Amino acid sequence: MALKKILIITYYWPPAGGPGVQRWLKFAKYLPENGWTPTVFTPDNPSYPIVDDTLEKEVSKDLQIIKTKIWEPYQLAEIFGKENKKFKAGQFDVGTNQNWKSRLSIWVRGNFFIPDARVFWVKPSVKYLRKYLEQNHFDAIVTTGPPHSLHLIGLELKKTFPKLTWIADFRDPWTEISYYRHLKLTPAADRKHRKLEKQVFEAADITLATSYTDAENFRKKGANSFCITNGFDGMATSNRERNQKFTLSYIGVLEQLRNPEILWDVLEDLIKNDMEFRSKFELKFVGRIDHKILSHIDTLELNKYVRNLGYLNHAASQNEMQSSDLLLITNFPDEQSRGIIPGKIFEYLATGNSILSFGPENSDVMSILNDTGAGRHLPYHVTPSEIKQFILSEFNKWKDSDDVPAESREVSKFSRKKLTEQLAKLLESSVGRSTF
Repeated sequence: MALKKILIITYYWPPAGGPGVQRWLKFAKYLPENGWTPTVFTPDNPSYPIVDDTLEKEVSKDLQIIKTKIWEPYQLAEIFGKENKKFKAGQFDVGTNQNWKSRLSIWVRGNFFIPDARVFWVKPSVKYLRKYLEQNHFDAIVTTGPPHSLHLIGLELKKTFPKLTWIADFRDPWTEISYYRHLKLTPAADRKHRKLEKQVFEAADITLATSYTDAENFRKKGANSFCITNGFDGMATSNRERNQKFTLSYIGVLEQLRNPEILWDVLEDLIKNDMEFRSKFELKFVGRIDHKILSHIDTLELNKYVRNLGYLNHAASQNEMQSSDLLLITNFPDEQSRGIIPGKIFEYLATGNSILSFGPENSDVMSILNDTGAGRHLPYHVTPSEIKQFILSEFNKWKDSDDVPAESREVSKFSRKKLTEQLAKLLESSVGRSTF
């Protein structure tokens, strides 16, 4: 039987680094095993905040990739300084940390580039893909955001090809994302964002969410929404020798809006008052940590126990996860963020190591950690004693063992292969029944 064909429209593709590229890179890898031949449409000259050349090795030589040029105002906006480089990466200064350049760039971005600064790729992409789809048969298309401007490509193509199944994949929410309220939007800009979001939800045959809460929220807004989470490749398979230091690691990007300040205070207290902990503790950062967070830690005694490795490629980052004793994950503190499941939690789960999470109460992350027994989720308003108790319990387990067993957990449903099987079943149920 001939494989069905799916066109994946994505901004992030190798050599892009970071979590945004992983989802459809892995889906494209396993879709052929599930009856689908993927083709990828992506920019020829993107402006990626992070580059990871090693991910190009994971792209199949048989995968067809189509590229067209994109113009991005970020390349001009960076004359304003590093604030705009951070914003391109999904970070920006908040509160008293904002200077006038930060405030201006955020206001311009939120009100003039709707839904985002990659919107200038929409019209040329629609023009190109209309011709391409007329000449090449596809059973389905996918648009994945952020950047959510890519969903506008899908919206226009759906008007031209109403029988073509369209999947709008939301790796993060649009107007419900925590930083949306920091964009300094005018009422008119806010209305436009919400109007476009509504049009996408109502026109897409399937709206994918990466968390259970987001899928529920999207359904309330009129979307035919389903949750397929992010996931992992591979599992921890054996014990490893105990580290010389009890290592608490944060892997990934950490911006000010997800800064667990209470944790730094607790670690500072432990270092000052617990001699044994002080002599055997290490805090490891792997990735891009906001310089304001690092500057604050520089003022603490804790700074002497920090090992900052900076950005590492994906394979090296996974090795650092494996060799840690306790893995840190943080989310935005707002209640509306309880549906965000950071992609790296699944790679954390695959290591078998314990996880310490901070975020809103009753979150999807909390449910996952409770269901798998993989660690502890705490709200930001938790008492310092609760954090200290958990850290010391993990420290004592580490101290009393010569080697570290990889915990066996039932997490196979989060494997990339299993998740791609879910995606294929959704596609099969939708193809041929598409209407606009």
